[in-house]
Amino acid sequence: MATLPNIAGHTHDHVYLGAWHDENAKRTLWVVTLTAVMMVGEIIAGYITGSMALLADGFHMATHAGALSVAAGAYAYAKRHANNRAFSFGTGKVGDLAGFASALMLGVIALGIGVESVLRLFEPIKVAFGTATIIAVVGLGVNIVSAFLLSGAHHGHSEDHHHGHDHGHTGQSKDNNLRSAYVHVLADALTSVLAIAGLLAGRYLGWVWMDPAMGIVGAIVIARWSWALMRDTAAVLLDATDDHVAEEVRALVETPGDVRIADLHVWRIGPEAHAAIISVVSSKGIDGNMIRARLAPVHELAHLTVEIR
Repeated sequence: MATLPNIAGHTHDHVYLGAWHDENAKRTLWVVTLTAVMMVGEIIAGYITGSMALLADGFHMATHAGALSVAAGAYAYAKRHANNRAFSFGTGKVGDLAGFASALMLGVIALGIGVESVLRLFEPIKVAFGTATIIAVVGLGVNIVSAFLLSGAHHGHSEDHHHGHDHGHTGQSKDNNLRSAYVHVLADALTSVLAIAGLLAGRYLGWVWMDPAMGIVGAIVIARWSWALMRDTAAVLLDATDDHVAEEVRALVETPGDVRIADLHVWRIGPEAHAAIISVVSSKGIDGNMIRARLAPVHELAHLTVEIR
């Protein structure tokens, strides 16, 4: 039996933070500051004007600011403990843990916004449409700037895949910590647009019901984003098999026809890194180095263990 712990050579570290870790952390801190200020303004304006849609946007921005703070803390923690041997495969999944917590928080707030919006739909209150609309437009501007800051760090990330396949990953989808922040920004932008639509309809058409109705729509959208992020981060935290990479590994190892994979485990250990444990059966003198050479095109594999039976 041959056990080869690292596909890259004899060095054996477990730092799988991703090439864009530090840049993502800096941009996240900028967005935390920007949105925290706007969050306070929107919530105060929502109470003063009586707009449920504006309050929904403001409270969602509060969760967004909180989630971004968690994301920033996760980046710092992951980097500080990157070489801590207490973490068997490094701290590459700390961001996924932060993303899951952020998604859970987002789901709870979506439920609260939905309930409050339904209540106000049946018991309307007076809304200062003009003032609320101005605040909502400013909030939308902050969302757009935040989205630009978070997305600008990832131009060209898909260029990492040089071996003939692209999983459709963008920088955001690789780094679930940053993706959670990006999801908050996009959901915020959408709820801002809905708030503006509801406020304008109430002011110029007299459709007072549109304001809480937009709050309900915003809650549904936020809940959907929350569920998608929770599902994806949970899969990483539970070491779910990456089927695409696993299929590629199986094809590269077994295609020559001289070995058979008896056991295969492929899972993600960082934003740009996967680990694999492969047990192969062969009677033709195949060794671990040969298997490792066959898997060289799979750039996702950062930690490889091969067992020859």
